[in-house]
Amino acid sequence: MEHDHLTPFLPKEDKSEGQASSSSSSKHEDEENSPIKQVAMTVPTTDDPDLPVLTFRMWVLGSMSCVVLSLLNQFFWYRTEPLSITAISAQVAVVPLGQWMAARLPERRLLQGTRWEFTLNPGPFNVKEHVLITIFANAGAGTVYAIHVVTVIKIFYKKQITFFVSMLVILTTQVLGFGWAGIFRKYLVEPPEMWWPANLVQVSLFRALHEKDERPKGGVTRAQFFLVAFICSFAYYIFPGYLFQMLTSLSWICWIFPTSVVAQQLGSGLHGLGISAFGLDWSTISSYLGSPLASPWFATANVAVGYVLVMYVLTPLFYWLNVYHAKTFPIFSQDLFTASGSIYNISAIVDSNFHFDKDAYEQQGRLYLSIFFAMTYGVGFAALSSTIVHVALFHGREIWEQSKASFKDKKMDVHTRLMRRYKEAPDWWFWVILVVNIGVTIFACEYYKEQLQLPWWGVLLACAIAFIFTLPIGIITAITNQQPGLNIITEYIIGYIYPGYPVANMCFKVYGYISMTQAVTFLQDFKLGHYMKIPPRTMFMAQVVGTLMSCMVYLGTAWWLMETIPDMCEKTASNSVWTCPGDTVFYDASVIWGLIGPRKIFGDEGVYGAVNWFFMGGAVAPVLVWLATKAFPNQEWIRLINMPVLIGATGMMPPATAVNYNTWILVGFLSGYVAFRYAPQWWERHNYLLSGALDAGLAFMGVALYLCLGLENVDLSWWGNDLDACPYASCPTQKGVFVQGCPAVS
Repeated sequence: MEHDHLTPFLPKEDKSEGQASSSSSSKHEDEENSPIKQVAMTVPTTDDPDLPVLTFRMWVLGSMSCVVLSLLNQFFWYRTEPLSITAISAQVAVVPLGQWMAARLPERRLLQGTRWEFTLNPGPFNVKEHVLITIFANAGAGTVYAIHVVTVIKIFYKKQITFFVSMLVILTTQVLGFGWAGIFRKYLVEPPEMWWPANLVQVSLFRALHEKDERPKGGVTRAQFFLVAFICSFAYYIFPGYLFQMLTSLSWICWIFPTSVVAQQLGSGLHGLGISAFGLDWSTISSYLGSPLASPWFATANVAVGYVLVMYVLTPLFYWLNVYHAKTFPIFSQDLFTASGSIYNISAIVDSNFHFDKDAYEQQGRLYLSIFFAMTYGVGFAALSSTIVHVALFHGREIWEQSKASFKDKKMDVHTRLMRRYKEAPDWWFWVILVVNIGVTIFACEYYKEQLQLPWWGVLLACAIAFIFTLPIGIITAITNQQPGLNIITEYIIGYIYPGYPVANMCFKVYGYISMTQAVTFLQDFKLGHYMKIPPRTMFMAQVVGTLMSCMVYLGTAWWLMETIPDMCEKTASNSVWTCPGDTVFYDASVIWGLIGPRKIFGDEGVYGAVNWFFMGGAVAPVLVWLATKAFPNQEWIRLINMPVLIGATGMMPPATAVNYNTWILVGFLSGYVAFRYAPQWWERHNYLLSGALDAGLAFMGVALYLCLGLENVDLSWWGNDLDACPYASCPTQKGVFVQGCPAVS
């Protein structure tokens, strides 16, 4: 049993030896299902090519899902507690609408005798049109990263950027990823080893909503289980969402030591190390790292080890040794400080031309970070170098073999074999999008240089970085469900080459980082279509249209909010929920890497130069693991150590906090290890359904609470709505440093 659990996650060359004992299995049996156990347990191995896909219902419900999710996600993104409404919600909501349209719409054909002939009602609402609707919804889920650029310029720097230029930046950054996705499809979609765990949640839900499922004796059908879990999630969220918000972060150590700064630094789940802090709120669990129910246990374990190492070993060690004057500042904070511990006045070092004012900077003094914030940059450096080395060592042979196989017949699993009946989206489609997009981007940056600051060579350099890293990061994501980011290295590179230009730094980051992230998202959707047997050309069309629609709605919503809400993103605004936590982190990064520049912070003119050694540590770590696998070939657990995931575990912090990680790891252990190992039948039937139900219930109740109570500013003030109850967690402990609201340190 243990060997079966580990096998799917081993590198290809290592699995072959372990499977030698089963060499008597025929080639046909190998093709009948995926070699990945979770995929074999979840994804159907049949296909009905006659099901209509591009239907009138699909266009109506898909467009509606994309628009509604885009509007709501951008609307909630600026709030103190952001609410991310996933595509799962739309996936559930459109089922009764699709069935109603199938029952009510007329069946007569329109535009008869032309190539555009169609019918409003081609028959029962089917799973393939449902999948395409969900692809549209995926385009509207999450957030459009380039919105940060617009928000930071307009709100934080209080400078001008036009709506048209904003739209150009957003469209080009979101669409650029199609080019990289097209180039790397053959490596990241067809191979069964690239299994994309997050897709199994949606696949499981599709099956529950469309397949006939016999009710087991003494149990419930999948649809019944989903409905019960959905209702429970919907009803429960009224407590952490409104009535008893402390359930978001239960930091009980703070209750025991209400006046101790050190105890609250240790115990606060939102502003400290979060020792023993936990949350009874699904948004706390899934908001930053995704659903722990979709994460394979080996990946969850890697995240847990990396989190403990950074949060409970390195950070407190450096803090209490007072490295970089750490005690002068909060132990966990994303703010920027002066040497005295006060908040840095960024506006004072920006001149009238939106450039760095060196004289004002020297007058105010060097910029300092909390020790944890500095550590997150260090582990970001290490995660980047470890990703390159890990993929080269553990997947280099696979990449080389796949490159050779792309020019001849490849071994196919059952899903690839079934997809061969459909026409592939030709490579030139992706190349056209890539070339045109790069051309438009260069034009925008050159023609609107006063607003964007980024020169033409910066666009090409950003594209080169995205091209280099899409494959290794795609492999990590497809295997572990954890995605290392390029945000730090892109900021670092352009900050050294072109310091003093914060907008150029932000633009370079979105072109280099988010185009890669978008490529990975598109590839994940391609894999979902692969599992559900959607024609690739139809998938391509849905992704392109959905992406364009979402860009327009996201920017329109953000622009409307920024123009109409007073004191937007101001933490000091009384009773305001529009504090923009994600945009604040983005703004701080633009100051560190763009305005001031890495040389004055992490270089020879800065305080944190030693942090650069993390690059070396990240590169060495996968080599040690690789050598250990060679020295101890029978110790299979060694091969499951994934250093990019382990080192980059805290990559979402901040704005993610300790309570998010604590609870995510606990739930991931219960699902990925306990349930998968000791209750495999329950896990197979219900695990991914439970994840989808919790997502959907939370989203629907979150929207209902805002529409019913939030619009009217109906607040409930009592001690149960004090989110953390740790008022001193952000206080310094250095003698002689005084901060308003904190006890004096003698």
